[in-house]
Amino acid sequence: MPGSSIGTLFRLTTFGESHGAAIGGIIDGFPSNFPVDLEAIQAELDRRRPGQSSVSSPRKESDQVRFLSGLYESKSTGAPIAFIIENTNQRSQDYDHLKSVFRPSHSDFSYQQKYGIRDHRGGGRSSARETACRVVAGAMAQQFLEAQGIQIRAFVDQVGPLKISRPQDLQKLDRKQIDAHPVRCPEPELAKKMEALILDLQQAGDSVGGSIFCRAEGVPAGLGEPVFDKLHAELARAMLSINATKGFELGSGFQAAQMTGSEHNDAFLEGGQTATNNSGGIQGGISNGMPIYFRVAFKPVATILREQQALNSELKAQQLKAEGRHDPCVVPRAVPIVEAMTAITLLDFYLMQRAYQ
Repeated sequence: MPGSSIGTLFRLTTFGESHGAAIGGIIDGFPSNFPVDLEAIQAELDRRRPGQSSVSSPRKESDQVRFLSGLYESKSTGAPIAFIIENTNQRSQDYDHLKSVFRPSHSDFSYQQKYGIRDHRGGGRSSARETACRVVAGAMAQQFLEAQGIQIRAFVDQVGPLKISRPQDLQKLDRKQIDAHPVRCPEPELAKKMEALILDLQQAGDSVGGSIFCRAEGVPAGLGEPVFDKLHAELARAMLSINATKGFELGSGFQAAQMTGSEHNDAFLEGGQTATNNSGGIQGGISNGMPIYFRVAFKPVATILREQQALNSELKAQQLKAEGRHDPCVVPRAVPIVEAMTAITLLDFYLMQRAYQ
């Protein structure tokens, strides 16, 4: 299956299905002789794992990562780093009713059309369970980037109609502030309203979408290429590869469409900084030294417990009331995934730029 790898110099390949024996990955290109904090990697997996709060899937997985190669005495050797995460709480029987039915707005139908076969148990390879592998690689990438003075922070800035008006104004947030509430919105009162909305819709058998804001600070100027390998294009590719994503917005994003050049241009200050940052830290596909910031939009989870019109394997319409364990809103658990994919992308470009020098 093509499309299971990402990156050029820093490269991740993932494998495994939601209800298989295990999921895992191979990381190639991670710099050698770097001290890797294994506990910090596990902590990132714990932030993503299911069953951690009332607003996430009740599936109980410990998500314990086991490294098979590429590390010696907790340091990277330069060899490929292989790891696995065992699946221990599948309950595959919960998906028997989906064996010959395609859920609306899910990958069931398109996957079947492409391959002529699919693993209906939890979505198989299409499941968001695969993203745990990205978190492992992203956690390693973040450790290396932080040693270079680059910090990545993401948080939930919208759930349904509830949103932070200017998330870019929230700066210097630490993980404790973001993770203080299970929704991972750093504004406490708004977080409570978001949680209430998610729980109300969950009770009604429905789901809701949202968005995540991400900022990377300390990124040096010069990362990215000016034509096809633009930094923001690769960030968009990385974000839109995450399950349930529907949109990517860098800097001023779609607001730029209603602005004039004099409003949008970021005036230069002495030393190369800019007075504003409508560009989101990237100009001409290359980082300019200002903080990089963007938003990622997530759709409502397709698998809901309300009756809706679906399609069966004979391509005839039928009613479906789904069962199983599903997130009523994906954005709280997607925060560490967005951070991981940002780190994977930035480290890849960092290593490419270092190769030029």
